[in-house]
Amino acid sequence: MKVNIDINEKYDQLSITIQAKEWTKELEEIVRKLQGESSRRIIGIDEEQSILLSPEEIEFVYAKDRKVFAIINKQAIELSMRLYEIEELLKNHGFTRFSKSVVGNINKIVRFELSFNGNLCVYFQSGNKEYVSRKYVQEIKKKLILGVD
Repeated sequence: MKVNIDINEKYDQLSITIQAKEWTKELEEIVRKLQGESSRRIIGIDEEQSILLSPEEIEFVYAKDRKVFAIINKQAIELSMRLYEIEELLKNHGFTRFSKSVVGNINKIVRFELSFNGNLCVYFQSGNKEYVSRKYVQEIKKKLILGVD
């Protein structure tokens, strides 16, 4: 990677230009850092212990019985935030709404199946699966196939 910096009084504001052949994970990470979207940590509760969770390790977050849980591998960890707060916090980390009670990480999806009733079943790297309700299927398919936000 080559970095050029031009400091001159003629510039009235900071401007950054990135030239690349194609969009890569490295480029995505650079842009995220430049935009100040640092990797936020979320506090989870597991058996009276507070655990720091990184957004990259969470597969999906769901609400059940007025509690919110994050799934990491096959372990459910309770969160002290509301689902809409988690969705807002993690939207720049590849998370999107799957259903009324689930927000998922599209970067952890390995495959998906479209069912006859219009729902989408997504399978995560750990083998977990979750369903996307019809309302959100088109948006998820765009993000999965085209990488569109």
